[in-house]
Amino acid sequence: MNAPLPVHLLPEIQQRETPTALIAALKARFAERCSTALVVREQHGRDESSFASPPPAAVVFAENTNDVVDAVRLASQYNVPVIPFGVGSSLEGHLLAVQGGISIDMGGMNRVLSINAEDLTVTVQAGVTRKQLNEAVKSTGLFFPIDPGADATLGGMSATRASGTNAVRYGTMRENVLALEVVTASSDVIRTGTRAKKSSAGYDLTRLMVGSEGTLGVITEITVKLYPLPEAISAAICSFPSIEAAVRTTIEIIQMGVPIARVELIDANSVRMVNAHSKLSLREEPMLLMEFHGSPTGVKEQAELVQELAHDHGGNAFEWASTAEERTRLWTARHNAYFAAVQSRPGCRVISTDTCVPISRLADCLLDSITEADASGIPYFLVGHVGDGNFHFGYLIDPTQPKEREVAEALNHQLVNRALRLEGTCTGEHGVGLHKMNFLMTETGDGAVNMMRTIKRALDPKNIMNPGKIFTL
Repeated sequence: MNAPLPVHLLPEIQQRETPTALIAALKARFAERCSTALVVREQHGRDESSFASPPPAAVVFAENTNDVVDAVRLASQYNVPVIPFGVGSSLEGHLLAVQGGISIDMGGMNRVLSINAEDLTVTVQAGVTRKQLNEAVKSTGLFFPIDPGADATLGGMSATRASGTNAVRYGTMRENVLALEVVTASSDVIRTGTRAKKSSAGYDLTRLMVGSEGTLGVITEITVKLYPLPEAISAAICSFPSIEAAVRTTIEIIQMGVPIARVELIDANSVRMVNAHSKLSLREEPMLLMEFHGSPTGVKEQAELVQELAHDHGGNAFEWASTAEERTRLWTARHNAYFAAVQSRPGCRVISTDTCVPISRLADCLLDSITEADASGIPYFLVGHVGDGNFHFGYLIDPTQPKEREVAEALNHQLVNRALRLEGTCTGEHGVGLHKMNFLMTETGDGAVNMMRTIKRALDPKNIMNPGKIFTL
């Protein structure tokens, strides 16, 4: 069972009453697509975070934009919160009904609406997952590169401004979302942006909504960029004598302008956990997992240069994975690192971090944080999209031991403050949710957060859109 929310979040647990009249109205409108069954509500009232709160009062399973409009209209009528739900893979408590309300499950809105291969764009409903999207467009010779690991929905990825392993080359959702359809708190349907690759028309509402974590509206459709499948792809792993050697290699790769597509750091703890979980036999040392995209000649040149840089820092056991099957095996193991870690300590929960710092400060931030984690005695794993200065510690705590949570939160606090001192950010890709509200204030200052509050109040005066997330009102 999850632990209670940390003390600094307790004021946000102010459950608003959900009138029986609202439940009756939802059931009249949605029939069997509105559920008040406890098991369904509990499923939609938790995510991959370590937090717990009471479940929503009801779950509405939307199939189209009109469903979302009607659900939001009814919720607004009764002043009840609305929480969008994708697949439940968020890590910072985004989905928790901390003020009660209804969950809108977007999983049924899973149609690919239009593929415009000639313009390298595609429009989808919010419940389409990234793997589903790539399966739908593969016959066009195109792909969607944003890969946060979990098979998340495009709506959830847009709401949290997700990125992942390919961000060093292809950017994040911020750079790749062109247009949105959004249901606002007043149950209006607005469209932001177009399929054009650039625009100077008015306020950039697309960027306002991307990363808003469901606090300004419910995203129902997304238009994103596609990219040509690379002519050649090659992956490699390289083990290093230390984390510092692996990080110094990464810094040189980026500073020399090598157009590497992916470069992931995995510490020895993570390699050991992955080996046990995925039945692999990787060397249990700090490791870089890399991928190169381009022409056969370009890929070969990139890989040879990176191999030289790695050798200069003691990198050894450079192994290639050129076939699709071999690459899939390696990346599947990397994406399963989180679940491998959880499996390594049965019954544990994960306090996760996702700080991001300027690439030149990466070694300073990482090495001090490792020293602290090692001294704490808390089991942990470390993985990172280090090509853009983003990394994740996962502290594995026993949820029945408050002291372990206290130690893990202290480590997280020290790590975030260190990243901020180095001109980084408290969250590179997971979002603020519940866990990082205080850190957001430290990072941006009162003035910036007050501006966010002003926008929130203007667009959602009843505070029904996923309240209690990002900041308090």
